[in-house]
Amino acid sequence: MGSQGPVRYDAGKMIMQEGTAGALMYVVLEGRVAISIKGGIVGRAGPGGVFGEMALVDQSVRAATATAETDCSLLAINRNAFLQLVKTSPAFGASLLAGLAERAKDMAVRNK
Repeated sequence: MGSQGPVRYDAGKMIMQEGTAGALMYVVLEGRVAISIKGGIVGRAGPGGVFGEMALVDQSVRAATATAETDCSLLAINRNAFLQLVKTSPAFGASLLAGLAERAKDMAVRNK
């Protein structure tokens, strides 16, 4: 698939940091990841969950920090593989859009 392959993170380790450049998105294979913005947890991703894709969509800096809450196994996917997935899998693209829309709604509610 062009992924970077599985990577492991011990509990408590930072996976990605808010405000830094992002070259990978992640799919959680095992474990749980906390997603935080400005130090506050805004979500969690467990097995099958995806995070980090926003930086690949618009090539912006990371909007959030992700930290392993438990020992984790993640599938790291680079931008080329991500774009190929979007092109070849309408279901993946639709799921991605649904997830982004849900996050946008959550952020709008939080910012009221």
